[in-house]
Amino acid sequence: MSEREEQIDAFLQDSEWRGWERTALAGDASARRYARLTSGAQSVILMDDPPEKGGTTSKFADLALWLRERGLCPPAILAHAPAQGIMVISDLGPDDFARWLAKQPGDARRLYTASVDVLLHLRSQPIPKNLPVMTPAMGAEMVSLAGEYYAGRPADDVITEMGRALDRLAPVPDTLALRDFHAENLIWRSGLCGLARVGLLDFQDAFIAPEGYDLISLLRDARRDVPADFSAEMIDYYMRKAGLDKDFHAQLACLGVQRNLRILGVFARLAKQMRKTRYLALIPRVWANLQIDLAHPALADLRRAVDNMLPTPTDAVLESLKQ
Repeated sequence: MSEREEQIDAFLQDSEWRGWERTALAGDASARRYARLTSGAQSVILMDDPPEKGGTTSKFADLALWLRERGLCPPAILAHAPAQGIMVISDLGPDDFARWLAKQPGDARRLYTASVDVLLHLRSQPIPKNLPVMTPAMGAEMVSLAGEYYAGRPADDVITEMGRALDRLAPVPDTLALRDFHAENLIWRSGLCGLARVGLLDFQDAFIAPEGYDLISLLRDARRDVPADFSAEMIDYYMRKAGLDKDFHAQLACLGVQRNLRILGVFARLAKQMRKTRYLALIPRVWANLQIDLAHPALADLRRAVDNMLPTPTDAVLESLKQ
């Protein structure tokens, strides 16, 4: 048993979940791990985010409280040892959107409309304090990973054009972005009503961003195909409810490119540095999503820079990322 496992066992030994059965759950792209603790029909979730590997549970706990106070449905914090990076949270249910829709594909409009309603609710709330702010300069620098790890060389032109595009099209960070708002981080709670139907996970990296960051995260999902006509329908729904004009399309496209350039770099880094090569299978979808938004006329200069810098993810390119 590792030292970390002993630490977790000691934490649980002094809790009401002592002796509960533990089942590992799929992790994410960080060092963070999860397990479901069960006893009969009861269940909770154990979060393990080691501080020595850069983890922190405090921001998750603070944001969970903030979201819950505003009528949304993050997990409840049941026990927390922030110095150890260990937390027990309520179990929102077994079915994330991706799993539910694999069984009930006809429910897509209902689930996605409910999640867009969550974003519409969030945009009406005051912005929480003490979070990072995605300025155009910060947003541009975040895409440097695509050059460093995917292309294998500095992406100076892409960073420059990304900054210019953000400065023109998405200059104002004015909305809380949960940041990883996609089908595998949203829990469908079919027995409930309204906003309570959508359980929220994985928001510890939240920041303040231009409006639409989470919307484009949802609709340009790296892990699940979202048809173009359906995506357009959800964007129209959001814009109509929020009272936004057609200029919002350019802002969304700009944010979509920024996000997917960064994801491209993150997945390449995971393969190269951490040998997590399973993420390479997602890169063709990330690339396809990137091309959708780069096609916007307002991003012509950025598209040229990307085309000059980043190779298409052929089998040979993806294989090279394993080395």
